[in-house]
Amino acid sequence: MPDSALQGTSAVAPAREDGESAVIRSESFVSRQLDRLRRTWARIAGIAASDDAQPAGMTRRQLKDLESQMHACVAQAGGEVSARLQAAALGQTYLGLNAAGKREFLELIARFGPDQRVLGAAARGLLDARDDAARLEHERALREAIRAPRVKILTQFTGLPEGVKFLVDLRADLLRAARENPALDVLERELSGLLALWFDVGFLELQSITWDSPASLLERLIAYEAVHEIRSWDDLRNRLDSDRRCYAFFHPRMPREPLIFVEVALSKGLAASIQRLLDKNQPAADLRRADTAIFYSISSTQPGLRGISFGNFLIKRVVDELKRDFPALRHFATLSPIPGFAHWLQSAAAGAIMLPASMRSKLKKAGMEPTNARELWSALSGRDWSREPKLAQALEEPMLLACAHYLAETRKGLRPIDPVARFHLDNGARIERLNWLADTSDNGMKQSAGIMVNYVYDPGDIERNHEAYRLHGKVALSSELRRLLRR
Repeated sequence: MPDSALQGTSAVAPAREDGESAVIRSESFVSRQLDRLRRTWARIAGIAASDDAQPAGMTRRQLKDLESQMHACVAQAGGEVSARLQAAALGQTYLGLNAAGKREFLELIARFGPDQRVLGAAARGLLDARDDAARLEHERALREAIRAPRVKILTQFTGLPEGVKFLVDLRADLLRAARENPALDVLERELSGLLALWFDVGFLELQSITWDSPASLLERLIAYEAVHEIRSWDDLRNRLDSDRRCYAFFHPRMPREPLIFVEVALSKGLAASIQRLLDKNQPAADLRRADTAIFYSISSTQPGLRGISFGNFLIKRVVDELKRDFPALRHFATLSPIPGFAHWLQSAAAGAIMLPASMRSKLKKAGMEPTNARELWSALSGRDWSREPKLAQALEEPMLLACAHYLAETRKGLRPIDPVARFHLDNGARIERLNWLADTSDNGMKQSAGIMVNYVYDPGDIERNHEAYRLHGKVALSSELRRLLRR
C-alpha cells in the first residue's frame, strides 16, 4: 500500500493529554508503529512457511491466544492504528504457520459469524416497522447485523502494505482448505465477494510490458507463464521483440504483480505453428506488412482470484490498443492450445466418431485399420508417430475431423467441454482453423496430438456471436470448419 494511504492517522493525540509535547509524543509513537508495520508487511511476498518447520497444527494455548487477537481486531478498541497493528500481527502469525496451522487459523476465523440474536431482532424490527422512517432504520440495522465480524477482520488487512496481496494469497489457501472442510465455504464466499468488488475491471490498469520494464517484473513473467514455458532470458527477449507485444492488467494496490497478461505476435496472416512463432532465429516480422495480431498466450497469475474473470476485458482492451497503434491491422486471432483433446480421444464419445471410407483407406496404406477416432488414438499409444512422415500425413484428416467434433459438438449442457474453447467462444470469437502439428512439444503432443486452433475475433461479429453462444450455446464456425464437420 502506498505510504500516502496511511497518512492522516499520524496526528491522533491520546485522550486527556494536552499541549504540543503530547501531540509530538503521539505522532512519534504512531510513526514508529507504522514504520514497523510497513517494514513487516513489505516482506510479506517473500515469506513462506515450511511444513517441516513446525509441528502439525497449533497448540490449544496458541489457538486461544489467536482467538483473543481476533476478538481484539474486531473490537478495534485502540483505534484505527491499533487495529492495523492487530491485523499485521494476525497476518504475520498466519504467514509463519504450516499448512495444518493455516487450516486451523481459517477454521477459527470462520467461526466469527453474525450474532444470531442481534440478527433475529433486526429482522423482526424490519417486519414490524410501521412507517418508512422506521423501516429505513431497521434496514440499516439488519445490514449491519448481517455483516459478520470475520468480514471486519478481513477488511483490516487492506489497510496494510501488501495487505490486498495477502488476502489474495489467503483465498488461494482457503480454496484448497474448503475442499476438505465445507464449513469454510461461507468464509470463502465472503472473501470472494470482497475480492470481486476490489478487483472490478474498472479499477484495473492496462500496462504494456517491454524489455525495458523492471527486471523484477520480467522475472514474474517468466515464473507466471502458464501456456508456453519461457525457457531463458533470450526466449523472453524474443517475445518482447519489435514485432511482439505483451500487455497486463495491474491493480493499484498490487502494482508489482500482473494479474493476467497476454502475449501478442504481429504477423502477415494467421500463425499455424507455435514452434515457428517462438523461434528466436526467425527474423522479426515487417510491421509495415503486418495485418494480423496473434494472441498466443494468456496467463492468469493469481490462484486466489480464481472465478474473477479479467480475460475477456483484457482482450477487448488490447484490441483497442493495437488498433490505435497499428491502424493497418485487420484481423485479431489466437493460436490456442486444446488441452482436453487427447484425454477425450480415450472416451466413449470419441468411439462414436466414425471415420469416412476415404480416410480409412489412407490409414490402411499406412498400416492401420481403425474404424473410429477412439480406436485410432488407441493404436497410436506409445508410438512416436509425429516423426513418421507417411503416417503423420495419413493421420491429419481423421485427427482434424475428430478435433472439430470435440471443439464444436462435444458438450456439457449447452457449453463445449474444452475450457479454452468456452473462454474464447463466450467472448464472441469464432473457431476459424485447425492447425496440424502446430505444437510438437512434449506437452502439445500429450494434450492435443499436436493440434492448435485459431479463434478469430471479428469486431463486427463479436457481440452477435457472444449472445448466440450465451443464449443458445451456438458455436460460431468458419466455413472451413463447417465443411470438415459435414464429412
